[in-house]
Order: sequence, then C-alpha cells, then structure tokens
Amino acid sequence: MKIVFLTPTSDLRRLWLYRLGGRFYGHPNAITGPLILGGILKNAGHEVEVYEELYAKVNYKKLMRDTDVFCIYTMTSTAKRAYELADEIHAKTDARVLIGGIHASALPKEALMHADQVITGEGENVILDVVEGRITKKIVAGIPSSNLDSLPLPDYSILKTPCDCANVMTTRGCTHCCTFCTTSRMFEPYRQRSVDSVIDEIRRYKEMGFRYMNFEDDNFTADKERAKEICRRMIAENLIFKETFFFGRTDMAEDEELLDLLSKAHLNRVLIGIESLNQDALDEIHKGQRPADIKKAAQRCRQYKIRLIASLVLGIDSDTREDIRKAVEFVKEMDAYQLQPAILTPYPGTPVYRKMMEEERMVTGDWSQFDMMNVTFRPVHMTPWELQEEFYHAVRSFYNFKSAFRIGKIFGWGYCVRRLGLWFFSQAGSRGAEFAAKHVPATPYYKLRSLDREFLRQEGDDTVIHEELLSEENARLVPVKVKAENGFKQWKKH
Repeated sequence: MKIVFLTPTSDLRRLWLYRLGGRFYGHPNAITGPLILGGILKNAGHEVEVYEELYAKVNYKKLMRDTDVFCIYTMTSTAKRAYELADEIHAKTDARVLIGGIHASALPKEALMHADQVITGEGENVILDVVEGRITKKIVAGIPSSNLDSLPLPDYSILKTPCDCANVMTTRGCTHCCTFCTTSRMFEPYRQRSVDSVIDEIRRYKEMGFRYMNFEDDNFTADKERAKEICRRMIAENLIFKETFFFGRTDMAEDEELLDLLSKAHLNRVLIGIESLNQDALDEIHKGQRPADIKKAAQRCRQYKIRLIASLVLGIDSDTREDIRKAVEFVKEMDAYQLQPAILTPYPGTPVYRKMMEEERMVTGDWSQFDMMNVTFRPVHMTPWELQEEFYHAVRSFYNFKSAFRIGKIFGWGYCVRRLGLWFFSQAGSRGAEFAAKHVPATPYYKLRSLDREFLRQEGDDTVIHEELLSEENARLVPVKVKAENGFKQWKKH
C-alpha cells in the first residue's frame, strides 16, 4: 500500500511571506512522530511519504491519484485544516483517512467525524495493525512504550518537504505539569532513552550531513546528570553542530558544570519558559519557579554564551497589563536573543481549558485561532482585544530596529541580519493584523475587537459585565452587572 503522512498548517502559515519570515526565526525541521510511524510502515514493505505543509506546497492532486491511506497529524491550531483535508480526500478518493496527534487525542469523537479511524496517544505499537486492517475499532488507544530504546529512529528518507535541522527526542513527557501544557498530558508517564541510544541517533544525523539539530524534549535538562553525560559524549566524539537548540528551565542556572558542558557541546540556543515575573501568576500555572530564578538563569545564559529565547505567557489571570509590560522590558534588558510571547491558550484536555469552559469565558470555537498568537478567551484584567494589543506591543517593543545592532555586537553580525528580518516581519505582521481589526470584517481580528463594542452597546459606556463566582462547589461564573470606574476595562472575580 501507499501511505502518506500529512502535517497540516493554517492558512496564514501556508503563505509564502510567512514561510519566508519563519526562516529568520529558525530552520526547517520535521515533527518526529510521522517519521517514526512512517518508518515502521516502510520496514513492513509499504511505500511511505511524509509531507509538512509549513515548509512547502503539497501537490494533493497527485497524491490523491494513488494513495491508499492518508495519516493526518493534528495540533489544535491545525485541526480545522486537518478536517478540511480529510473531507476533501473522502470526497475525491476511496482512500482511508486516519487522524492522530495531540488534538485528536484530546477530542477523538470530534476527529472521528472526519476520519475512518482515530489513534489517540502514542501510535508506534498500533499503527501497523491499524493500517493493515487487524485493528478495526473506530477509536484506537495507543499503547505507550515503556522502553523508548526499542522504538525505531525517525526515517528522514521518507520526508518529501524541506528540512535542514534534525529533531531528537531523548525523553517523552515532562517532570512538571503546567496548567496550560498539552504535551505533558499526551506523553505520560515521563520516560527517558538511554544515553547510548541518543548518541547513536545524533551520530546518524552527523553522518547524514545535518548542520543544525534540535533537542525536542520538553525539558532537556530535567535530569542534569544525564544531560551532562550526553554533552560529554557529544564533545568526546565530535558530534558538534553549528547550532543546537533545546528547551530548559530556570533551574539549570544552579549547575555551572552543566552550563559549561552545554556551551562546549554547542547547545547554544535555549528556550526557557519565563512566563511571568509575577509570583502569583507563576503559582497559578504551577510553574514551580520564582522571579529570582528567572533573573539568575538569564545572567548565567549570558555568561556561558547560550542564546536565550525567552517565552512569556500573556493573559494569566493574575497578570495585569503592567505585569506583561514589565516582563517584556525585563527580557529586553537582559539581552535575550529572541522573545516568544505566547497568549495563554486554553487547549482541550488541559486544566486551563476546563476552567475557561466552566467559567464561560471562551470567545471562539475556531480551532485555527488556538495558536498562541490569538486571544480565544476573556481575560480577567483586560478585554480580549486589549490582550491582543499587548501581544502586538510585546512583539514590536522587543523586535525594534536598534535592538538588531545590539544583538549583533553580542552574538555576531550574522545574528544582526536575522534580527533585522524578525524586526521587519514582526512589524509588518502586527500592523497588518491591527489594520484588519479595524477595516476587514471577515477576519478574526475584527471580530475580536468588536467584542468590546458589543459589551458597550449592551449597557452603555459606563457599565461592564463582570463575572462573579456563584459557588466554590461548581466553580461556575455568571454575568453580573456592576458599575465600572473607568469604562470597559476589566472583568473581575468577587
């Protein structure tokens, strides 16, 4: 059989201008799941191809002529596109459609409305039986592998879209469980591969000629001694890449031996979830860190020449607009290499999603908006559009023209050019969205901005709708009319 794996992306991200802008942020890579599952099917004698819409246009007309099974990977922000593709495949071909991934795992019945079968969770132990017809259940629960070393490595030979950066997952799951996170719930329990297995994979990618590598673990430094051993092996065997990215936490700053090894092994880009400088906000999302930890981590990264990508979560209930701006200024002052502002997004299956649904604070059900760049709920201390404006303000404030030259002096002039590209695309993107919010009614930005006007029309300029807790037992919020001091500025719990 011919089997095609598809990783869809949203309409916006398929635009050539967006793809060009993405080149300034990072390097084309591929989700490892389809490459592992595809490799299993290839080794069983099937013809397999893997495509990622984010990096190239896919010729669906050609694929629909001779493909027997389409396997579509879903994240929440790509679910709408995934369902559109599945429906089109069913309308034009006799091919079977299987849907899996994080979103389908959270909402399998929804995904099944567009698929012949849905695989939830980790699919390595069921994919072959599902494709070959031995498992016929409509919703198939994946069986997590207790021994990750037994799983095959990603097979890049079946990938048909651009990729110049290899992805390595040395663990599955996370030792923490932040309230907004999906992957810590998708990959349970937390498991590790052996260091030998990880080094074998890295060696393969070095032999294949990859110049860039990403460690895709939620927290590569969760087990510090293990991370040190991987770095030592990379250094000893000269498995050094031009640039290696990883996810870390602020606690890595406590171990200078670890930082030294990370730097020497050329793990020179790290994304750390700062999220907020407000301790109440950090406690609310179960982050398990303090503002002092954040500041120390930033200083240590500079000391060891590890370029910091600072992630902020915008819209946590405990945070005000002033808290958000304070965090952005902090990130600028510590000369972070990049900023990743992420609007708090209630993903299905997470405590944040359940909370927003119980409190009736969701403002859209369009999954394509659940991409951490669009507001999908009503914040506590500002309106939805005000939170959206804070996202744009964060982007424009951080990626300004002058900052490119400062980054060039610190990290090298090649990075100055990259920052100039990010400056241009961030300015153009945010200004374009704000224009659409005012003048293009068909866009989600216009609809979001109109929510403010709708509230004002309902009760007049001096009244807002606040939300009041009805009872602790059901945690249900209902609208209560109260007088606002400064017009339509916030919702508040009483």
